[in-house]
Order: sequence, then C-alpha cells, then structure tokens
Amino acid sequence: MYRRGFNRLVFFQLKFIFSQSVSNPLLINLSFLTPEPTGIGTYAANLFPQLQKLEPTLLTSQQIDDYTCYKIPDNIRPDRGPKGQINRLLWTQFNLPKIYNQLQSSLIFSPIPEAPLYSKCRYIVTVHDLIPLRFPQKFSRLTAYFRYYIPQVLRQAEHIICDSEATATDVANFYQIPRQKMTAIPLACDNINFRYLDLPAKNYFLYTGRHDPYKNLERLIAAFGSLADRKNYELWLAGPPNAYTAQLIAQVEQLGLQSLVKFLGYVPYSQLPVLMNQAIALVFPTLWEGFGLPILEAMACGTPVITSNLSSMPEVAGDAALLVNPYSVGEIAEAMQTVATDSKVRSQLKKGSLARANQFSWNKTGKATANILQQYL
Repeated sequence: MYRRGFNRLVFFQLKFIFSQSVSNPLLINLSFLTPEPTGIGTYAANLFPQLQKLEPTLLTSQQIDDYTCYKIPDNIRPDRGPKGQINRLLWTQFNLPKIYNQLQSSLIFSPIPEAPLYSKCRYIVTVHDLIPLRFPQKFSRLTAYFRYYIPQVLRQAEHIICDSEATATDVANFYQIPRQKMTAIPLACDNINFRYLDLPAKNYFLYTGRHDPYKNLERLIAAFGSLADRKNYELWLAGPPNAYTAQLIAQVEQLGLQSLVKFLGYVPYSQLPVLMNQAIALVFPTLWEGFGLPILEAMACGTPVITSNLSSMPEVAGDAALLVNPYSVGEIAEAMQTVATDSKVRSQLKKGSLARANQFSWNKTGKATANILQQYL
C-alpha cells in the first residue's frame, strides 16, 4: 500500500512538472471543486472524459488520475466559506493570468462564470442560471456577485455555454449579451445510478431539492392539502433543511397535514433512485431553473413527472410530463389527482419518461462542449 501511494505521488508530481515545462493550450479551471461535489461539480466531472482528447491541463487542488494537473491552493474552494470565495476571486484575478502565461496557454475553460477580468487571457465559461437576479435577496453577497462581477466576465468571454435556452435568454435579457455569443448545451443525469428498478409503487408524491422560496413548496403543500382524497397519500420532501424549512413546517401544521407530509432531510445520492422509483410522481413545480436535473433523474427511473410550464422545464420534460402553471395551486392539485387516480395516464407518463431520458447523455453534453472549445483553440 505504501509503495502504491508513493508511486501515485511521484506520478502526480511528474505530471505537475510536465504541465509547467511545455505548452498547455487548454486550461480547465476547477478551483471550485470540493471533496464532496455539488451539482456544478458533478457537471464538471462528467465533462472530463469527453474533453480529454483536447489534452487539457486541469487547475485543481485535488489529484485527478489520467489528466495533466496543475496544483492550486485548496483554501479557495466554496466549502471554505465566504473567505474561500473571496480567496478564489483574488486567485482568479491575479494568479490565474500568471499560470496562463507560464503554461503558454491559449484558452481557459471555466465550468462556472469566473475568469480574470481585464487581462489578455482568452476564456469560455458556463452559466448555469441567474436565479439570484430573478429572485434577489436583500444584502446577499451572491446577488451582488451576479449583478456586478458576472456581467463583466461574460462581456469579456470568447464564448458562453448555457445549460438551457432559458438560461441563454436570461443572460441576453439581464446582461444585454448578444445571443449569438452563446450556445445552449443541455445537461444529463447519471443513468447508471438513476434507472428503472421495477419496484412496487407506494402512495407518496415526491419532491427533491433545496427548500428555497422560488422552489414553490408552499404552493405544492397547499395543492396536496386541497386533494379530496389526500388521506390516501403522502407528500415526501427530500432535501437538506434551512431557515426557510421552519416556514414550511408551520404551513403543514396550520393545514393539519403533519401525518401526511414528511420532511426527509438530506437523502444520500445512492438512495434517491429507490425513492423516485416508488413514488406516484415527482412533483417539481419550481418557479425557475437553469436546467432542472431532478426532472431528468426521475424520468430515467420511469417515474411520472409533474413540473412547471416555465423556464427550462419544458426543454427538459418535452411532452413526457404534465406541465402546469406553477402559480396555480389548482393546476398543481389537478395534475396530482390525475396521476394518482388514472392508471392509463401513469402508464403513458412512465413510458414517455424513459424514452425522454434516453435522449440526454453526458456523452452528448461533453462532445458538444468539446466542439465549442475546439473552435477557439
């Protein structure tokens, strides 16, 4: 074990030295990666296999096998809190251009909208959503970040990749960025983890995701509470609690739904497919999303989906889900009632979900991204 660890260390150091001694045209900025990846980290990780043919150098604080890596500080990651965020922005502005010149690079790809401003660095970035501008919070650092920093990054970018046409439209409208400067490349889901398991259905509707006001959980709870036969069903909310959760719990108590609405808290990634496979439906009536990955994950499990008719949700769901006006409690409730009581509709949605999920893959996402990057190398 000691020898294997030593060999790995030597191999990583050799790759580190190699990355400094020859020209490295493409740099991929992974300064935001954490040991426990977030959704954006998952996005970045799934691109690597398709970008490998471009022979990139990864700027990362973590060792990633089979890639040329340039080690960067680990105190600039998001999991280091506000100080880590500030350190990363400073590193991006002042250190990244030096690395770019040192490695004789010609392009940086950043899977988040961060890059050095007013430098000679050429770069392409990905924008996932503009939620903090659509639903701003007072005194929020994140809102200021989206309002003042990101637009400057995007104006100086060579090109911009967006998760969806809806996000590209937001970028054009909020920042007055020319639409031809952007390419929408849809995401995908982990079809090894999220798949049809042929498990018996249970009597619960499922929501997965954060507890944020724009996720529209208050209307979802109200819709569930308005079902005539609600005592035959349950509503399960999967996602880590936050300050807003207390307001949702109070609403459940006010409606007398304590025995029917379950707050599951954080659910491990490996357990989500079983939850989705056994649900009556995934109900995801969010007011806005950059993509809406839970929709695709549920569809890959063959689970019926009820989601919003706004933003990117129709792009992801196509005609394989029931699309509702998320501002209408009545429409959400009607869709839930239909799926719960009409076996023919459930069967059609299940078949449509599986077919729709097969249209998305990380292979397609990666190849489309590689094609964009190749054009600017």
